[in-house]
Amino acid sequence: MSAKTADKIATAVIVGVAAFIVLVLAGLLGFILYRGVGHISFHFLTSAPETIRKGGGIGPQLFNSVFLLVLTMIITIPIGLGAGIYMSEYAPANKITSGIRLIVEVLSSVPSIVVGLFGLLVIVNLFGFGFSLFSGALALTVFNLPLMVRITEQGLKGVPREQKEASLALGLSKWKTITSVMLPIAMPVILTGTILAAGRVFGEAAALLFTAGMSSPRLDFTNWNPLSPFSPLNPFRPAETLAVHIWKINSEGLAPDAAQIAAGASAVLVITVLVFNFAARWLGRYMYRKFTAIK
Repeated sequence: MSAKTADKIATAVIVGVAAFIVLVLAGLLGFILYRGVGHISFHFLTSAPETIRKGGGIGPQLFNSVFLLVLTMIITIPIGLGAGIYMSEYAPANKITSGIRLIVEVLSSVPSIVVGLFGLLVIVNLFGFGFSLFSGALALTVFNLPLMVRITEQGLKGVPREQKEASLALGLSKWKTITSVMLPIAMPVILTGTILAAGRVFGEAAALLFTAGMSSPRLDFTNWNPLSPFSPLNPFRPAETLAVHIWKINSEGLAPDAAQIAAGASAVLVITVLVFNFAARWLGRYMYRKFTAIK
């Protein structure tokens, strides 16, 4: 067999496998959306769930997911940026730094259920935060922190060395060079990774079963006192997120229309994650054109 023939066969196999994976993924997404889009309405997105009669919605669960996402990113972004900057620009090349990178790689591959068990033992029980949004946010910070660190480090390492050296040659300090020259150039990569990490947070369920809880108090959306146990802004209350609600509906199925609720909630979750991914790609390209003046 000639090299040209072998190359054509290998190319055909790779293209065929890629096409098969894309078809399977498209079929899965299409099936979920086909089953669930018809059940989505304004009432479904804003009303509370029902266990006895039909017509329940996912309003509190959807709000809990968004609120948890905000809390998680408030904690994750500063720590991830700081650790990424340190690993890229300040950490010396020695065994300790290599060990830290190894730990980051290991953490990025830890199953989310293990992170949830860690959150249950340490955050919920040892620290005494209980089943709450704050406990879930801390657990998801552990889950997403390796991704943020790697994204920040790779984004800063992708800055051309000439621009960094030119800034230092003009008399700017190292920190001023990082904040005024390197971070703006790396910002498209960092923003894209941050939005992708946010999408992971929104769709996570396993880690939240043991930290945020599987139930929510009856929320009073007219009460905006964050210290009230019934306020939606209280970060120390139990909170059932949308992904956990889907698991719970499918496992318990107490509501008469449990199948329809699960289908609609699954479609909302898929649409939201797709929006996160498309937004990340669009924002990354936009920021790249803005900072590089390339159209």
